Amino acid sequence: METGIMTENLSLGYGGKPVIQNLGVSIPKGAVTVIIGANGCGKSTLLKGIARILKPERGIIRLDGRDVHAVSSREIARHMAVLPQGPRAPDGMTVEELVAYGRFPHKRGFGALKREDFEIIRESLRTAGIEEFHDRLLADLSGGQRQRAWIAMTLCQKTEFMLLDEPTTFLDMAHQMEILTLLAALNRREGRTVVMVLHELNNASRFADHILAMKDGAVLAEGPPERVVTRENLREIYQIEAELVPDAKTGKPVCLSYENTDMTNKI
Repeated sequence: METGIMTENLSLGYGGKPVIQNLGVSIPKGAVTVIIGANGCGKSTLLKGIARILKPERGIIRLDGRDVHAVSSREIARHMAVLPQGPRAPDGMTVEELVAYGRFPHKRGFGALKREDFEIIRESLRTAGIEEFHDRLLADLSGGQRQRAWIAMTLCQKTEFMLLDEPTTFLDMAHQMEILTLLAALNRREGRTVVMVLHELNNASRFADHILAMKDGAVLAEGPPERVVTRENLREIYQIEAELVPDAKTGKPVCLSYENTDMTNKI
């Protein structure tokens, strides 16, 4: 696969405390990549670094071969949409007003939105399945509907790359499936490169083309789910003994049950 995002000797941290050091990864273009790993392993930190939310202490991040810190924020926003964990919007904002923010990187100065922009806004609302809620307040929506509104905003940017940090957090199983199915459909229909952090292992295995498994700020394993989601890797990443079987429909590995490796806490 063609490389879409690449890091070279990347080091990231907070307040002088390193989380990721000298990391080199390649994320394929036109695929769904999921980053997995235990809490504190550096998943969100890596995503923040790629998204320019967190400035690297050293190293380079390349998007389609270009150093992301060598181009303007507006230019990056035309190519990469980012949905951070737990996004918030001002009180009183409607769904359509939120989605319209996705067109700002394409505006010139303080100019008004054009007819083409409003067409893209409506298209994004339709694609995300929330067109009927366009005039509703975000605060009045369910968790799944609200998350779809944020995804519609990222769609509205019309970018090749979408980065999402735990887009299914706090959603029930049905809403998780709605969001992940939508993102997979966008990848298939439009060739969007989707990179997201997920905690739920079976969802990661089911929806990913490519998985990055992290531990202690480093990539322990990477590749298709069949190569990454193995008993050996899960033992190393999560300290669990897992029972895995191939999914009857996809053939991808499914975790049926697991227990701690110290055998003291059965799950």
